[in-house]
Amino acid sequence: MKKLFDIVSKKCSKQVTETYSTSFSLATRLLGPSIRQDIYNIYGFVRFADEIVDSFHDYNKEVLFSRFENALEEALLDKISLNPILNSFQETVYKYNIQKDLIDTFMDSMRLDLTKSVYTTTEEFNEYIYGSADVVGLMCLKVFVKGDSEKYEQLKESAMNLGSAFQKVNFLRDLKEDYENLSRTYFPNTNLDSLDEDSKSKIIEEIEENFTQGYQGILQLPHDSKLGVFVAYRYYKRLLKKLQKTPATEIKNSRIRVPNIEKIGLLTRSYVKYQLNLVK
Repeated sequence: MKKLFDIVSKKCSKQVTETYSTSFSLATRLLGPSIRQDIYNIYGFVRFADEIVDSFHDYNKEVLFSRFENALEEALLDKISLNPILNSFQETVYKYNIQKDLIDTFMDSMRLDLTKSVYTTTEEFNEYIYGSADVVGLMCLKVFVKGDSEKYEQLKESAMNLGSAFQKVNFLRDLKEDYENLSRTYFPNTNLDSLDEDSKSKIIEEIEENFTQGYQGILQLPHDSKLGVFVAYRYYKRLLKKLQKTPATEIKNSRIRVPNIEKIGLLTRSYVKYQLNLVK
């Protein structure tokens, strides 16, 4: 029975989320039961695409990515895939009418990581951010509003800003790994060999603006998605604060983290604020 295979597929997507990201999986657990699995399904899809271009150094990444891309197209066409991650993802795509152009734009940005390593202009950088992060936020927004087109359009800009903020924080946190292991430089007009406090401050100021715009959308989310997104927002804000306090020389030589015990404390305080209706 395909129903049994679908159950297995969804468990795989959940397992991928929990294995690859403790912070994201914690936030996802706080979403309403009716939408939680669909966010697992989206995360599993984007994580697999990202892993191909970022991690499989001993294999032909371009071949693997093309195979994954072809399997994705077949899954969306046939509404089934023997790849359990793609099988669960296609179900979410059709359930919430996620636009194909969002998926295509995401895959285009992931493919760029196979060949492009330096972003020298703001236009290039913003285009990459849109494809690698903003559209993922929009896919999730489709789930959060349960396909409501009017609500989606209302919150679209905020979701994109939040996606941008999350991605830029990741880039700032991962400067050392991206530069040394993948030879990538995402932030334009920034020399990572001589990253200084002024350059770091400009990046953080830009991220803070994205967060400000994104937070306004969180306040308008439906009840069953607001807490989970709020916790993710609080986690990334905390990570940004740690980066802000860390000297630029240390950021480019180490990976700044939020310890698990701190994540639990943040989760607890966020839950209390939410229950006391202090998320305003």
